[in-house]
Amino acid sequence: MLRKFVMETIRLSFILLFVYTAASKFIDYENFRAVIGQSPLITRFAPVLAVVVPIAEIVIALLLVIPRYRRAGLYASFAIMTLFTVYIIVLLTLSEKIPCSCGGVISQMSWTQHLYFNIVFMLLALLGMWLYTKQPDDHPSSSELIHV
Repeated sequence: MLRKFVMETIRLSFILLFVYTAASKFIDYENFRAVIGQSPLITRFAPVLAVVVPIAEIVIALLLVIPRYRRAGLYASFAIMTLFTVYIIVLLTLSEKIPCSCGGVISQMSWTQHLYFNIVFMLLALLGMWLYTKQPDDHPSSSELIHV
């Protein structure tokens, strides 16, 4: 019971996070594109990333909604949060001027707060993946299929 509650909380947290940030990026698309264009690491890819990142966030949220793809959604959540976290670490290590291309309330965080926020969500994704693997199979056994 507790495991299911924790799994649902993690899943819903990621859905909320990704839908919110993607919507913020789409709503303020021109600003998002301009800000990531100023990033010293991804300037060249800014036009593509301005579209790909929010679409990826929406796709991951959809994976987490559809029961059959929830495990993939958790893995994708971990992967994208890891990418975002590594990006922040590299920016903090190598760059003097760091533009924030985050959406909504998250853009109000300092870079250190944002780093911790991402690490917490990475850990949540790991916990969700671990709990998901501990969950009994949702698929009917062969003996259940025979009794149709």
